[in-house]
Amino acid sequence: MMRNMRRQRGLLALSLWVKGQKLFLMKSGSCLFSLRLNVCGILGNIFNLSWMGWKEKLTLMQVAHAVLKDYIFVHLNNYDDKFNLLIFMLQKLFSLVDRTSVPDNPDSLQNQEVLLPGHLITIYLKEKLEDWLRKAKKVIQDEIAKNNNFNLLSVSDVKKVMDRNPSTSISLAVENILKTGRLVTQTGLDLQQRAGYTVQAERLNFLRFLSFFRAVHRGASFAGLRTTSVRKLLPESWGFLCPVHTPDGEPCGLLNHMTRSCRITSYFDSQGAVKDFFDIRKSILGVLTGLGMTSSLPKFVHIGPPQVLYVLLDGRFVGSIPSSEIEKVVAHLRRLKVSAASVIPDDLEVGYVPLSMGGAYPGLYLFTSPSRFIRPVRNISIPTEDGQNIELIGPFEQVFMEIRCPDGGNGGRSDSFPATHEESHPTDMLSVVANLTPWSDHNQSPRNMYQCQMAKQTMAFSLQSLRFRADQKLYHLQTPQTPIVRTSSYVKYCIDEYPTGTNAIVAVLAYTGYDMEDAMILNKSSVERGMCHGQIYQTETIDLAEEGSRSDRDQRMFRRSNLDKSLHSVIDSDGLPYVGQIIHPNEPYCCIYNEITNTTRTNNRKGSDPVIVDYVAVDTKNKKNLQKVNIRFRHPRNPIIGDKFSSRHGQKGVCSQLWPDIDMPFSGVTGMRPDLIINPHAFPSRMTIAMLLESLAAKGGSLNGKFVDATPFAGSVKKANGETRSESESLVDDLGEMLRSHGFNYHGVEVLYSGVYGTELTCEIFIGPVYYQRLRHMVSDKFQVRSTGTVDQITRQPIKGRKRGGGIRFGEMERDAMLAHGAAYLLHDRLHTCSDYHIADVCSLCGSILTTSFVQQQKRVVRDIGGLPPVRAPKKVACHACKTSKGMETVAMPYVFRYLAAELAAMNIKMNVQLSAGA
Repeated sequence: MMRNMRRQRGLLALSLWVKGQKLFLMKSGSCLFSLRLNVCGILGNIFNLSWMGWKEKLTLMQVAHAVLKDYIFVHLNNYDDKFNLLIFMLQKLFSLVDRTSVPDNPDSLQNQEVLLPGHLITIYLKEKLEDWLRKAKKVIQDEIAKNNNFNLLSVSDVKKVMDRNPSTSISLAVENILKTGRLVTQTGLDLQQRAGYTVQAERLNFLRFLSFFRAVHRGASFAGLRTTSVRKLLPESWGFLCPVHTPDGEPCGLLNHMTRSCRITSYFDSQGAVKDFFDIRKSILGVLTGLGMTSSLPKFVHIGPPQVLYVLLDGRFVGSIPSSEIEKVVAHLRRLKVSAASVIPDDLEVGYVPLSMGGAYPGLYLFTSPSRFIRPVRNISIPTEDGQNIELIGPFEQVFMEIRCPDGGNGGRSDSFPATHEESHPTDMLSVVANLTPWSDHNQSPRNMYQCQMAKQTMAFSLQSLRFRADQKLYHLQTPQTPIVRTSSYVKYCIDEYPTGTNAIVAVLAYTGYDMEDAMILNKSSVERGMCHGQIYQTETIDLAEEGSRSDRDQRMFRRSNLDKSLHSVIDSDGLPYVGQIIHPNEPYCCIYNEITNTTRTNNRKGSDPVIVDYVAVDTKNKKNLQKVNIRFRHPRNPIIGDKFSSRHGQKGVCSQLWPDIDMPFSGVTGMRPDLIINPHAFPSRMTIAMLLESLAAKGGSLNGKFVDATPFAGSVKKANGETRSESESLVDDLGEMLRSHGFNYHGVEVLYSGVYGTELTCEIFIGPVYYQRLRHMVSDKFQVRSTGTVDQITRQPIKGRKRGGGIRFGEMERDAMLAHGAAYLLHDRLHTCSDYHIADVCSLCGSILTTSFVQQQKRVVRDIGGLPPVRAPKKVACHACKTSKGMETVAMPYVFRYLAAELAAMNIKMNVQLSAGA
């Protein structure tokens, strides 16, 4: 989570309005002490005890000191530093009023830091400790006041009193935030939200798991705002936040991901030792003093910009440097950062804001604190010493630096501002997941965004230790492959250890009509041979210690019943299922025996599809009886019609047909049949040119038996000899020549023959291998079919929920569609006949449907005639209000209408129904 940082970690301004007069703070020798007393008295009057929430009785001076210490510039301990910083902020405010500087953007990354999990837990723990100590103090004071025999020096007396204030409340509070993600706090901890701090790191695949630890959320409180300024992709975030890897929809622009080279500063150095920030700041001050900085103590420097520029170190005003010397000081600090033997930390942020008219307020802002973004760039302004030219920079200083791209071009930069730094590689602007898209610089930007989301929804080889895992839900691809066309990040991040897809032969062809609207045709034989086969692993934990009462907790165990022989084929003698056993819905898979009652109870399988028992893990901590087991079920999920697939370029679609192999088109030269057919209309509007390039490159790579490097922006990187080339001119030529050398068409097209008629297709078809991903969205997990079943007890309408056998909502938009088509009978069938069909008795005299009742007929002796069933007495209905049975009619209506009439009657509103003869 990100929060505003460089507002000097305190209030933006301190304006005191007392009795209609402003209090101006001055600092001039003799009147300093009296001014402080005056200020403290005014502060004590303003911040009264009830407003601050203090319960102790404090003097005005104590209140003022508490406010200054705990609420004004809390990162500074010295009152002189607080005063200097306040004066600096007032000068900055005057500059803003004079329009010589512009306001800072709070949404810009240069004014933000990261709220790390450890820091959040630390400040939360600190608050709970303070609350506990405050309560402990109050308990002891109350005990001393009412008990004269209480001895504060006696451990037993103190312990007896402290037991009233248990310390377990602290651990429970931390445990609660880890479980629920909710902050239970009175102060708010200077955070804008109270919930949403915990995210479960799902192991759907390796990329999804990795992304959870590289994600930065702007804050859930911004999600409901109408303004979109928070979501904007600002140029200040270049190299720190990925411009591609953000979800579409509600969290777009709020949930960002760090680039692959970006990292966050911490309390530890590169050797793992804890940083001594006092010594670090002392060393920096010593260097600055040696470079000509005038210290701010004991008094504030009266002159300011443009003669001198102020220096702030971690939000503390430390001095000023003449404007003519400032650039030399900055250059020297950068040399010390790169130097290996320097006392200056390598992650020091040197934020030099130069003088300008109408720009940012000038000054030299230095930061050493943790939780800042940093990334490496090459410093080309200093001579290279053993490759020691990598400098770590932050988002604050990057805005005012001259950094060129690796191709050596000046990017429109004038000669008066030469570049001092250079990017390491163009792909450093992308996240880890975005770096895996081959030739993403040839795709339309939204397609790369879609791929970043779909890569995290892919069924993959999720775990190397799958055999011993007991995750609640796992998706697993049975026969994955490594891509032929890959970026350099595949090797760097060992993605081959967790492959995510299959190299499929893809033909771009309009064939049979089943490939329209992003649908795709799969070769049935390829699927039967194992293409994209997968499973879902679901683990069920049964803990006998958590069930039932404590008295019979130790009397229950897993054991099979010897009386019911029908369970022996499903359940083993230990009461657990056989590994490899197929369990059908509502079949028992576990048996629990109670020694006291001498009874057995079985757990039946829920769900609608059969599963296979894949793994049974037992917890043997209890030496007497087995109390806890993990049973892992395996759901086979082979591709069927309706399952979702995607390439690595955002070309997603569902399988519309499993076409027989004999009816698939085939090549006239090689006889090869495609595994997958997609429609040509998928390319013109999406502009995913990289997918066509991948097909060409994978075709050539498979013929050569080599992987093809598809790192984006490869043509923008300078070669060793200093030459650059335009990739757009040479890439297609290289791939085409590779195919031509093996006897294939230069453009990757082939002559195909119809699998149905055996005739040559009228045009050449683009065909080649493309790496395809199988997504977790499968029709077997989503289909919802219902004819009859459970209904709601009040409205008698079908219930919702797939697990409960509910129906799909036929809402207002669906109703409007039926009305627009004039399908009145279909609308009647959906909303009445198949929903809450009800036959009601209505009195045509008074129009009531609630005052009808059955009239009990006297029983008559009816003789049976020749084996025929007895004659049923006619049903007679009467109206209570009219005291007659005349005029009673039966009307078919939705039952919810009768329920509405009953609800209105409860509010003393009568509903009349008028019946017409034609109804």
